[in-house]
Amino acid sequence: MLDHDGIAARIPHQGSMCLLEAVVACSPSAIDCVAVSHRDPANPLRAEGRLGAANGIEYAAQAMAVHGALLAGQTDAPRQGYLTSVRSVSLHVDRLDNLPQALDIHAERLSGDANHILYQFSLSHAGQLLLDGRATVVLDADALQETRP
Repeated sequence: MLDHDGIAARIPHQGSMCLLEAVVACSPSAIDCVAVSHRDPANPLRAEGRLGAANGIEYAAQAMAVHGALLAGQTDAPRQGYLTSVRSVSLHVDRLDNLPQALDIHAERLSGDANHILYQFSLSHAGQLLLDGRATVVLDADALQETRP
């Protein structure tokens, strides 16, 4: 549905920080992506040669960003957004870099408005759940700063 270049055109993450390979399904309430960058020794999230499972949150965050861009019909410069909270995260493995197949990333929009969205997310590999949780996203952080005294 959308390849790596199409994803990079819609999110702020560029170069090796654009972690997703493709969007494979998208609806108004959910998105499914795949990634293979977890196997790359040059992955910018690696520390001491390893990619810890908690880094899966960034994979999910990028899926949420693509979802928001696709829902907005965005095809040009990406909006700046931020994860404002991550809750109920369960890590079911220690690391991601030793997994040979693609990662499957799922994010489902649970509620929200034009600027604040609550997502539920999960990462899996070959049918095995790797991590899951919930995240709150603020899509237009610049607008929030403008309203502060």
